Amino acid sequence: MQFHHHGYVSGDPRVQPALGEGLERSDALPDEVDVLIVGTGPAGMIMAAQLAQFPHIRTRIIERRAGRLEIGHADGIQARSVETFQAFGFAGRITAEAYRITEMAFWKPDPDQPEHIIRTARTLDDPEGISEFPHLIVNQARVLDYLAESAANGPARIRPDFGIEFKGLEVDGEGDYPVSVALKHVAGPDEGRERTVRAKYVVGCDGARSGVRSAIGCTLAGDQANHAWGVMDVLARTDFPDIRTKCAIQSHSGGSILLIPREGGHLFRMYVDLGEVPADGGSAVRNTPIEQIIAKANDILTPYTLDVKDVAWHSVYEVGHRLTDRFDDVKNPDSGRLPRVFITGDACHTHSAKAGQGMNVSMQDGFNLGWKLGYVLSNRSPASLLSTYSAERQVVAKNLIDFDKQWSTMMAKRPEEFENPGELEEFYTRTIEFPAGFMTEYEPSLITNDADHQALATGFPIGKRFKSAMVSRVCDGNPLQLGHQAKADGRWRLYVFADAATPEADSKTRSLAEWLAHSSDSPLNASFPNGSSWIDWFDIKVIYQQRHEDIAIQEVPSVFTPEVGPFELIDLENVFGVAPGDDIFDARGIDRDGAVVVVRPDQYVADVLPLSHADRLSELFLRLQA
Repeated sequence: MQFHHHGYVSGDPRVQPALGEGLERSDALPDEVDVLIVGTGPAGMIMAAQLAQFPHIRTRIIERRAGRLEIGHADGIQARSVETFQAFGFAGRITAEAYRITEMAFWKPDPDQPEHIIRTARTLDDPEGISEFPHLIVNQARVLDYLAESAANGPARIRPDFGIEFKGLEVDGEGDYPVSVALKHVAGPDEGRERTVRAKYVVGCDGARSGVRSAIGCTLAGDQANHAWGVMDVLARTDFPDIRTKCAIQSHSGGSILLIPREGGHLFRMYVDLGEVPADGGSAVRNTPIEQIIAKANDILTPYTLDVKDVAWHSVYEVGHRLTDRFDDVKNPDSGRLPRVFITGDACHTHSAKAGQGMNVSMQDGFNLGWKLGYVLSNRSPASLLSTYSAERQVVAKNLIDFDKQWSTMMAKRPEEFENPGELEEFYTRTIEFPAGFMTEYEPSLITNDADHQALATGFPIGKRFKSAMVSRVCDGNPLQLGHQAKADGRWRLYVFADAATPEADSKTRSLAEWLAHSSDSPLNASFPNGSSWIDWFDIKVIYQQRHEDIAIQEVPSVFTPEVGPFELIDLENVFGVAPGDDIFDARGIDRDGAVVVVRPDQYVADVLPLSHADRLSELFLRLQA
């Protein structure tokens, strides 16, 4: 973490200097805003945290509740989300308080005593090592706390406006603020007051019963719910031996349990199978009392017992899989109209909770849209950039629903209905990359190029997230994860993987560096808004093929060691060599002639190109200029 480049910092370095809107942020919600986010769920809060890095944009986030969420219903944090939290600066802290899943146990009926269950298999949660980050369980409320801290500590100082309810909106297309939003204060000193706020853009992060979704004429379509599950977070005495291990439990008498240990060492969650929902009996199932859920859990766990001492939370839900046809307010894509209103998360897609995807996918919705709004409203990119949000994220949601249909159907099966006794655990192991959050692969678009040169870096697939690997920083010899050096600061990343030459020699790497620094076609020499410079929009790192001690840092081209801050200090932390015994060129299939890997602000690879193809780099960023 760098924090002294603007002068000595004696306090918490996570609190960035206030700029722009952050200098005089009003406690009262203004009548006009650039972005109005409706809802402080995972998608809304990660978007606020991202837009806090754009201090010249007036962003406000409203929430009907009177204060912070205290008990969150979601709890599974997939590795891709922890990777994202690293960019926002709190992966280590949330990992320290969370429960970490390292393996999953499978329980089935004992062939000799079918009324009893026995453990039949254990599988590693990440057997292939697809991520250096863990799979965590932690209360959703804590995730929101950390994202709120990130938003409040950003230069724009974004904090939620609580106690304000969304009532409706109209897009009239007039003036600088074409969206008229009707609101009502439902808590606090202005309770009962109704008002109108005008916005340039509105984002509905307001859940499965989204008012924003209704206001733009979107409806959820798909399978109706037909299977009920009771879910409870409890403290209990039990002789079940795997109570602190994630488990899929299938009983002979009918019914299954998905057991999820929770943070804190004692709390655990159980999803208890309540069976099929009759066509005319849904309301009765939804009213299943907690005592009946506990009794059902004891039946499934036989011969083990569960003595529940305290219920922190419980509910009954029915599995349904539904998706909207669009994630914005453009009903006819051929009309040429650009979006002004967006929806994210559960407002767009609903599914079961058992794959642990809802919160995780919602946050990636918000991360995807947040930086795009930042670029458009900063006059850095054309408004057409915003059309890529629905195009990219709807496909992800469809894939999620298809996966969850398979998983939830398998979890509801009786053991004798499987053709292969090990089918459930085999499916879990075979598809692990999907629930971990790493199967997203964006198609070619305005911001993602074709894979013409993918062979130059096979370990960084274009359209997929940038997968970190070890390197050695030259200035201090520290071994580091390269991907962990990227912050959620809204900048594009250029990772220059050098050819075999050392820094002082004439080489393709040095030629590219000269082009980046001096060519009029270089994206670094474009016109930047609000008095900013290229370093505010690009993060450029070079990785040499030599070990750090064999690289003369004073010979490294200056574009890789830029001057930063008002004192024009030299930044030496963007130059890397290969880590001993863990060569990133081998680990990620990078051609020894070198390559450039271009990464979007939301950590997805936009292009891979040869060191000599500066023209392609120029073309990509010309498309992104306003």
